[in-house]
Amino acid sequence: MNFKLSYIPKRSEKPRKQGVTMMMDKGLSIRETEDFIESSGHLTDIIKFGFGTSYVTQNLKKKIELYKQAGIRPYFGGTLFEAFYARGKFDEYIKVLNQYDLDLAEISDGSIIIPHDIKCELIEKMSKDRTVMSEVGSKDSGILISPAKWIRMMQSELQAGSWKVIAEGRESGNVGVFRPNGTAHTLLINRIIAKVAPEDILWEAPQKNQQVWFIKLFGAEVNLGNIAPNDMIPLECLRLGLRGDTFFEYLPKKVEERLKQTNDGDVEDDE
Repeated sequence: MNFKLSYIPKRSEKPRKQGVTMMMDKGLSIRETEDFIESSGHLTDIIKFGFGTSYVTQNLKKKIELYKQAGIRPYFGGTLFEAFYARGKFDEYIKVLNQYDLDLAEISDGSIIIPHDIKCELIEKMSKDRTVMSEVGSKDSGILISPAKWIRMMQSELQAGSWKVIAEGRESGNVGVFRPNGTAHTLLINRIIAKVAPEDILWEAPQKNQQVWFIKLFGAEVNLGNIAPNDMIPLECLRLGLRGDTFFEYLPKKVEERLKQTNDGDVEDDE
């Protein structure tokens, strides 16, 4: 950091196992990628080429190399995996991952239905050669999954070899663990974390209010994903208590009380 400041929470160093931040690349140009790395590469652990954007992105290999050189692990979004799988092309998908030398991959079933035992078999198979993240939850707001089923799927996928299970929130932040208005399904999330270790979960949280909610619940080292490129530095400030929304999360109570007393005194003086 650029200078010293007390009462800032400690952040683990890259490569991190927790406190992971995933940026969602929906089509940055080479120049924008270089600019992003210069400004926010030090804060970024992994980047996802959102949904099927890697199919149409120009200079894909060069972008992947740029991210790797910056110590960022890139991977293709789960929707691309589903597009291959729906066409009966799982082996071809593996060849694509090898072609682009990607050691991180996502298996999801948010757009199609894959029997869960088969999904776990795919996770186990793929995790023999690379790090796998698997996503739980549907992209269809009309499909509701019980908390018990969320827990069972997350536990099974972690056991099958997933490094992290991704809690579906979509890029819009209004499905999965969120209600249509973007607020968190508090009961669902509390039920999940009672059975699944929070450090094993990456929460898709594209909206600021969602990021704040998770940071207040889990602290600075929560795993968050689907973060827009321009939100990486603002998010890190939320993690560290350097924005109004989380300003008092890490300050000692005595400091907070002193500030409140000072403010009360100011009000009396004004009167």
